[in-house]
Amino acid sequence: MAFKDIQPSTGVPDSPEKLFLDLPRRKIPGVLPHQQELMRTYAASALDESDVALQLPTGSGKTLVGLLIGEWRRRKFNEKVVYLAPTKQLVNQVVEQAEEKYGLTVNGFTGQNKYYDPIARADYKSGARIAVTTYSSLFNSAPFFDDADVVILDDVHAAENYISALWSVRIERKNPAHAALHTALCVALKPILESLHYTRLTGEVESITDWAWVDKLPTPEYMQIVDQVTEIMDTHTGRTDLIYPWRMIRDSVHACHLYFSSQEILIRPLIPPTWTHQAFSRPKQRIYMSATLGEGGDLERLIGRSPIKRLPVSEGWDSHGVGRRFFIFPEMSLSIDESKKLRLELMKQADRSLILVPNNKLCEEIKEEVTNTLGYQVFSVDDIEETKGLFVSAKAAAAVIANRYDGIDFPGEECRLLFIEGLPKATNLQERFLMSRMGANALFNERIQTRVLQAIGRCTRSLEDYSAVVVSGEELPDYLADIRRRKYFHPELQAELEFGVEQSKGMNAQGIVENLKIFLQNGEDWEKISQQIVTLRKSMTKQPFPSMAELQAAVGSEIDYQKRMWQKDYEAALASADSVLSALKTSDLRGYRALWHYLAGSAARLAMKSGGSNAFGARAQEEFARAKEAATGITWLVPLARYSGKLAEKEDDGIILQQVEHLESTLATLGTTYERRYSVREKEIIEGLASSDTTEFENAHKLLGTMLGFEADNKETDGAPDPWWISADLCLVFEDHSGASESTAIDVYKARQAASHPAWMRDNVAAAAKADILPVLITPATTVREAAASHLGDVSLWNLGDFQKWAQGALATIRELRTTFTEPGNLEWREVAIATLKNKGYDAVSLVNKLRKHKAKDVLKRIK
Repeated sequence: MAFKDIQPSTGVPDSPEKLFLDLPRRKIPGVLPHQQELMRTYAASALDESDVALQLPTGSGKTLVGLLIGEWRRRKFNEKVVYLAPTKQLVNQVVEQAEEKYGLTVNGFTGQNKYYDPIARADYKSGARIAVTTYSSLFNSAPFFDDADVVILDDVHAAENYISALWSVRIERKNPAHAALHTALCVALKPILESLHYTRLTGEVESITDWAWVDKLPTPEYMQIVDQVTEIMDTHTGRTDLIYPWRMIRDSVHACHLYFSSQEILIRPLIPPTWTHQAFSRPKQRIYMSATLGEGGDLERLIGRSPIKRLPVSEGWDSHGVGRRFFIFPEMSLSIDESKKLRLELMKQADRSLILVPNNKLCEEIKEEVTNTLGYQVFSVDDIEETKGLFVSAKAAAAVIANRYDGIDFPGEECRLLFIEGLPKATNLQERFLMSRMGANALFNERIQTRVLQAIGRCTRSLEDYSAVVVSGEELPDYLADIRRRKYFHPELQAELEFGVEQSKGMNAQGIVENLKIFLQNGEDWEKISQQIVTLRKSMTKQPFPSMAELQAAVGSEIDYQKRMWQKDYEAALASADSVLSALKTSDLRGYRALWHYLAGSAARLAMKSGGSNAFGARAQEEFARAKEAATGITWLVPLARYSGKLAEKEDDGIILQQVEHLESTLATLGTTYERRYSVREKEIIEGLASSDTTEFENAHKLLGTMLGFEADNKETDGAPDPWWISADLCLVFEDHSGASESTAIDVYKARQAASHPAWMRDNVAAAAKADILPVLITPATTVREAAASHLGDVSLWNLGDFQKWAQGALATIRELRTTFTEPGNLEWREVAIATLKNKGYDAVSLVNKLRKHKAKDVLKRIK
C-alpha cells in the first residue's frame, strides 16, 4: 500500500513542562522544579512577547527548557521553529541530547544550504520538526531559514561575533585573498594617518606593542574618503568572501566605523542592524537563552533589539556554584619555560586534558610539543566537531583548541584537567578600541566576565563535576588573580580563586604536581582540604558591577541612534545620542560618555553636511571638545577639539598620549599581578645598561625605550644607528659609545656616524620619514678631536653616567606607576601617568628639549 497513514493531531498541554510527560522515549523521569517554574512563567507571561530572555545557569538544563518551549509552540500553534547554537559541534550535541535523553526528534542542519537533507528541509518547511542549526546559518546574506515563526538563540552570550559578522568587513593583512584590497585601502588612508600608524598598518613596523595597538578613523576624516573606500571595496571584494558582508553595509557605509590594527582593517556599525535582516526580525518571537543575562543592556547591544522581557533564574539557584575547580597559577612561582615543562608533567596525571589557546600558532606549537614529548594522541576542534566520542574514550589524549573558550563541554569523567593559555578580553577590533583606547571598560565588564566563566567552566557542567584549571599566558591570570575584580564573582568562585592563588605562591613544580594528584584522587585527603574553600565561601559575597542601571537605561536610545544613522536621519540620531548622554552620569562611565559625545558630534557634523543649518556645525565642535576632555588618550580627538575655538591645545598632547598608550600595552604584556615577568625585564635593563658588553648595553637601551612607552627598535646592519625611540612625530636616534672611557676622544668617524643617523632613519624607517629627529651620542668621553667637532653641530650629547642615573629614575617611576595600573584604557590612571612623566621629565617632549640644550660640539672639549 503506497498511501501513508495521517494521524489526527492530539491535544497539546497548556504549558511546555507538561508536554515532556507525553514523550515516551525520554530517558529522564521529568523536569526539575526550577525548569518547571521557568516554563510555567513563560507560558503565563511571555507567550506573546516579541523578545524574551531566559536566564539558565550552567548545569540547570538550559537545552531541555529551550527544546520543550520550541516543541510546545510548534505543536500548539503550528509554528516553524529554529533553534540556534554557536557551532556545528553544539548543533550535533543538541540533536544528540534531544534524541537520546529527551525523546524528541529534531533535525540538525550544518554546512551549506545546498547540502541540507531534502527530507529535513521538508520537515522544517511544513512545521513537522524543529530545525537545529548554527547562528551563521541564519545570519547570512541568503539564509534558508528566512520564514521562521520562532527563533531560539542558545548561548546568546557567545553570539556577538556570529551575529555582527553579517555586517562586519574584516580585511586581513596576511590573508592572500585580501592582500590587494588591504594595500589599496592603505593607500587611501596614507594621507590621513600619522607616519607611525601607517607603518604599523602596513606591517612595516613589528614590535611588542603592535599586537595590542588599534585605532579608529575619525568620522569626519572617514567621510572625506568614504567614496574612495566604496570604490575600492566594489573593485576588490567581488571574488572574495568579503562580498557578502560588504553587500550588507554598502548602502549604509556612512553609518559604519573604520577600525585598523597591524593585522586587519574592520568596517562595521557600532550595533548590528538586525532589524534590517528579515530572517531575524520577521519571526513572531525571539527567545534568548544564556547562563547570564546581565543588568547593563549588554544583551540588547549584542543583538540590536530592545526592549527584551527577562525571565530570571529561579530563586535560590545562585546560592551555590557548579562543580569544584582547583585553580593552579604556575607563573606565580615558576618561569615561563618552567611552566611549559610543568604542563607536560601535569598532563601525565590525567587520562585526558583540554588545552585552550588564543591563536593557531600557539595551538600548533603545543600540539607538536605534546606529540613529540609525551606521544599522546592529540585532537583538534575539527576532530571533535561531529562527536566527542573518540576523545572521551581515549587514554593519554589531549584536545588542543584555538580561539574557542565556550561551547565545548567535557563533564564528568570526560576530562578533569583544563589548561587555559591566556584569554583575550576583546574578540574584535571594535571591542579592543572601546576598551583600550576609549576607556569604556565598564561597558564590557559583564561580557568579559561571562567569557571568563565560560572558559574556566568547560569541564564543570554540573554539581558533581570537578576539574583542575591551570591558568597561564597573558591577561587571564591577571584577571582571575586580581583581588579588585574577584568581588564581582560568585562567592564559590571567589573562594576557589583565593585558595588557588595562595596554593600557587612560592610552590615548586613538584609540589604543584603532588597537589594535583591529591585533587584528582578526590578522596579523603582532598575532602579535608576542600573544606577550606567552603569556609572561605561563607565569608564572601558577590557585588554588582558599577553603573549597570545607567547602561541599561541608555541601551534603547543607543539602538535607536544606530537605526537613525542607518536611515541617514542624522538630526534624529543626534537626539538619540543626547538621550544616551543624559543616562550616563557616573564617573565609571566617563570613557563611554566620551564615545557618545564623539558620536553626537559625528551625527551633528553629518547633519550639517547633508543640508542642515550651521548650528549643527557649532554643535559638532562642542561635542568633539567634550569628548576630548573626557577621553584622555585618543590623539585624534585633540585636533577635532580645536574646531571649537575654545581650547588652545599644545602640540605635544598627541605625543605624550601616544607614549602613555604604548606604556599601557607594555605593562599589560608584562602582567599586572605577577611580579616575575616584570622584574625579569627590569633586571635585564638594569644589568644591560651597567654592562661593559656593548651588545648587552644596546639591547637594554632599546628595552628601556619600550618600557617608557616609546616605539623602540634597532638593526644590526652596516651604517645603522644604535637604538631609536619614537613617539608620534618625535624621534630620538642614538649612537651608543658605552665601550669608551672618560679619556677617549671622539674622532671623525664616530662624529660622522652620529650625524648621519637622521638621514639613515628617514631612508630606512617609515615611521621616521616625517619626524623631528634628534641624533644623540651617549658616551663617557669628555673630549673631541678638532677635526670631528664640526660634524657634531646637530648632535646632542648624553653623558653615559648621567644617562644611567636617568634610566634608574625612569625605571623607578614606571615601577611606581605600575602599582596602580590595572588594564589599558583606565582614564584616571592615564591622567596620572601623563602628569607624572611630564613632571619628572620622562616624556618625549621634555627629554628632547633637555637634550637639545646639550649640543656635543658645545659640551665636549676640543683637542688636536
